[in-house]
Amino acid sequence: MSHGDYKAFFAAACAGDVALVEHHLDAGVDVDFVHPELQSTALVAAIEDGREDVALLLLDRGAAPDLRSPLEGTTPLEAARSAGLARVVSRLG
Repeated sequence: MSHGDYKAFFAAACAGDVALVEHHLDAGVDVDFVHPELQSTALVAAIEDGREDVALLLLDRGAAPDLRSPLEGTTPLEAARSAGLARVVSRLG
């Protein structure tokens, strides 16, 4: 059984490609996947890249709202506040 392409999922989240993120999630990618080289969650990485729509989608699809991203050492809420993503802050706050 395929579980999707984790690296492509992460790249799509950072690029803001909502449709491709949905595709990978539908294919079974773990929404809380930590990129093996970058040691970051897709949620925090998307937030830091200003990808508010992707961040909200990941939360809608079950991303852990309090999972600290290893590389950045931040939670999604901390990252959203720093990035100024008001809708994500509101959702997490």
